[in-house]
Amino acid sequence: MTVKAPAEPLVRQLSVVALWLLIVNGMVGAGIFGLPAEAARLAGNFSPWVFVICAGLMFPIILTFAQLSSHFGGTGGAMLYAGTAFGPMVEFQAGWAFYIARLTAFSANLNLLVVTLGYFWPLAAQGAMRITLLFVTCALFTLINVAGARRAITWLGALTVLKFLPLIGVIAFGLHHLDPAVLAPVVETSTTSTDLGAAILLVIYAYVGFESGLVPAAEARRPQRDMPRALLAALLTVSVLYAGVQAVSMAALPELASSAQPVVAVADVLLGPVGAVILTAGILVSVGGNLLGSAFTTPRVTYRLALDGYLPRWLGAVHPKYNTPAWSIIAYGVLCFLLAVKGSFAWLAGLSVLTRILLYLCCIGAVPRIRRLFADDAGALRLPGGYAVPIIAAAVCLALLTRVGSAAWLVTAAFLAVGTVLYLLARASRPNSP
Repeated sequence: MTVKAPAEPLVRQLSVVALWLLIVNGMVGAGIFGLPAEAARLAGNFSPWVFVICAGLMFPIILTFAQLSSHFGGTGGAMLYAGTAFGPMVEFQAGWAFYIARLTAFSANLNLLVVTLGYFWPLAAQGAMRITLLFVTCALFTLINVAGARRAITWLGALTVLKFLPLIGVIAFGLHHLDPAVLAPVVETSTTSTDLGAAILLVIYAYVGFESGLVPAAEARRPQRDMPRALLAALLTVSVLYAGVQAVSMAALPELASSAQPVVAVADVLLGPVGAVILTAGILVSVGGNLLGSAFTTPRVTYRLALDGYLPRWLGAVHPKYNTPAWSIIAYGVLCFLLAVKGSFAWLAGLSVLTRILLYLCCIGAVPRIRRLFADDAGALRLPGGYAVPIIAAAVCLALLTRVGSAAWLVTAAFLAVGTVLYLLARASRPNSP
């Protein structure tokens, strides 16, 4: 049978398109606007195929999560999968680590948004005006999300269209520059295998972030059916977009590898100064979509933990009119603003990357247990080849771990230690705890 999640006072109103929007915006941020140059430097004319290869490497990970999501209908996503298999402490740690990682990523992207705005309005990135804009942006995203899931998804849909249109325009206008030789899947003799390996490990991180879209399953109309479809559709969409942008960029801008703003420079070549301005605005919209999606999904983590009794009850409260976890959303907005104002937290940069990989491995490791617990779940997604897909997914994650520095391990270990203390304190304060 399908997992029977505790009753939640949330309305099931998110369609498969809404879930797709959340997943896509979790994956596509500002990275694609700068990534083509480094990919070209490392892999040359083979770089468009690197994006295809990375989509293939992510495919078993996405498939594994698609199978897991087909069993669950409650809020939580990856932390719910891990907790069901390994117990409440793992669930708490997964939620804690995910929340901190998304909090720091949101704050970093919020600063990037203001800095990019400075391209059009230099005063925006300075002093009191910077702080004001950080506050207004945080407040806006918070209010949109408090005011209802449908309203937030409508805004997210609009931002996604505005995000994709400039990139699709670059691909469309650049097709006539495209030489078939650019698409020949042959590694240049000047590109060493080490460079190609580095390119793959660089590019594959452009595909992470999908896990945030799995969190609000309790608000999906048919989560067990729609979540797998949204995941696979998002991977297809993003891989085609990434590979297309890279191929056109290689064809239109021979000096792509040395460009500081590669996609903006490509738009300048194809469409002139107006194109460069449109693509710069596209960066703003892309970051905005990523932030709005994060402000939608991440507060559901504290909401879930509050429902389970590990955080104060008020974080699990649902607004009587808008049917959203309003206090969790407001708390997230306040924390993001405070961290963004501080500005410099580069020492946390590795936390997001390592946390994601460890979370993926934890969920992949949960597959055997989940399969045994819900062996009679006839409606769940069944993967061919037994455990072949999860094993391949685990191998990809372990390969990624080899590229994580010691500083990221130390920071992540420290945050997990803090999470352990918080879990033990929360458990001790629960009335029925042993």
